[in-house]
Amino acid sequence: MSPQVFRSSPFILALLLALLSTQPVAAAELTLQECITRALDKNFQLQIQSFETANANESLSASQSSYDPSFTLSASKSASQADQPSTSLVGTKNDNFNTRVSVSQKITTGATVNVSSTLIRNETNNSFATLNPAYNADVTLSIKQPLLKNAGSAVNKAAIRRAEIGVTIAEQNYKSNVLQLVRDTEVAYFSLVFAREQLKVRSLSLELAEKLYEENRTKKDTGVATDLDVLQSEVGVATARRAVLLAQQQVRNSQDNLLNIIGQFEFDATLGEVSLPATVKLQPDFQRSYALARANYPDYNSAESTLEQLEISAAAARRNRLPSLDLGGAVGYNTRDSHASDAFDRLPDGDGYAWQVDLSLNIPWGMRSEKAQYQTALNNLQRQKMRLRQIDQNLTVQVRSAVLSVETNLESVTISAQATSLSENQYELEKARFDAGLSTSRRVLEAQDDLETARVAELQSRVNLRSAIAELHRLEGTSLALYNIAIDANTAAVN
Repeated sequence: MSPQVFRSSPFILALLLALLSTQPVAAAELTLQECITRALDKNFQLQIQSFETANANESLSASQSSYDPSFTLSASKSASQADQPSTSLVGTKNDNFNTRVSVSQKITTGATVNVSSTLIRNETNNSFATLNPAYNADVTLSIKQPLLKNAGSAVNKAAIRRAEIGVTIAEQNYKSNVLQLVRDTEVAYFSLVFAREQLKVRSLSLELAEKLYEENRTKKDTGVATDLDVLQSEVGVATARRAVLLAQQQVRNSQDNLLNIIGQFEFDATLGEVSLPATVKLQPDFQRSYALARANYPDYNSAESTLEQLEISAAAARRNRLPSLDLGGAVGYNTRDSHASDAFDRLPDGDGYAWQVDLSLNIPWGMRSEKAQYQTALNNLQRQKMRLRQIDQNLTVQVRSAVLSVETNLESVTISAQATSLSENQYELEKARFDAGLSTSRRVLEAQDDLETARVAELQSRVNLRSAIAELHRLEGTSLALYNIAIDANTAAVN
């Protein structure tokens, strides 16, 4: 379709102008800070990760429950009668009712303390029974303490300590997700800025191509230009229009990508005007950035915490290579009376008592399982130490690359700005030569293409610089302070 058709149809012309519109008029500017705030509130991945942090806290609570007191209450009733086949007498009959209540508590030395009390009611038809019914009551205190295997607070609190570190690891993983989310939001925001600005450049190029086409048609009518000049400029208009359509598609894709990060199924929402924040003067320094990364990088800190967990497991496994040697003891009082209340009242002053001391030793043949568990714990510990060194090396490479990327893009911004300025001068010169009849439409179109390429390249270099800075901030862990983000347990919010 030639430009003549567009000029002759007001409807098609209006449609073209609508297509060239970069974005609906927004009510307000959409800042990067606002996007990050929305992402922290609505991003799916961050909300999913918060459940992992919550589960780590529940695991800690579960490990601490091993030291909660345990209450037990039981009751039973039984009856028995002896057989008397050779006489008409009824055999001895007994009815028993047994109740028992106990409280047990594990302590950090590995010992288990148990306090229990029992009441037994016995009724019989035996006339020789001195008490009928008879109530037997007792109270007993018993302790069982491991002396070798599973002995000591270090072994018995290992599970709690590992769970506490597990909470720290979950919090570090959550922090890592926050830092990654901030970086992804920045990149998506900058990509939308690039897409919209690129569309403006493409639209301007289309305007210039159409203007050149009109000038060529006018010159052809006066005999100054040829049909070839008109055809070349017409092809230039079609090419520019195609570039505009592709740029519009990129705008829509970039907007959807940003909405995907900062919202939940809000793809019909209109995003306001976006712009690149002013780039502060930077002097990238590897040593400074690496020191910050070592101190703040969540993956490194998480790996250090995992190493601490494995050290605790190795220490417990080393202790548990010993045989099981348990010392037990129990002491109690018992009474017997015709009433339950009297039986309990006489417990402190009665003559009935019982005590017991026991020692048990268990040595598995060869203790192969315990040795294997200890060796496995050592292997896991050494593996984690190697992994920590690997993370440190990878972190070094990433920081070096990020610092170099910032330095390179700083230079690239300066160079691309100079290239744009040169292309603008060359285009103006070539256009002036064309207006004076000293150049051709082809050379003007080539100069126009060079100018468009230079403008897009300059825009891309500015966006690349901001993305490189965002990645460096992620590695350094400084994004949180930069955007005033506070992480509290399993939530993150902008102060």
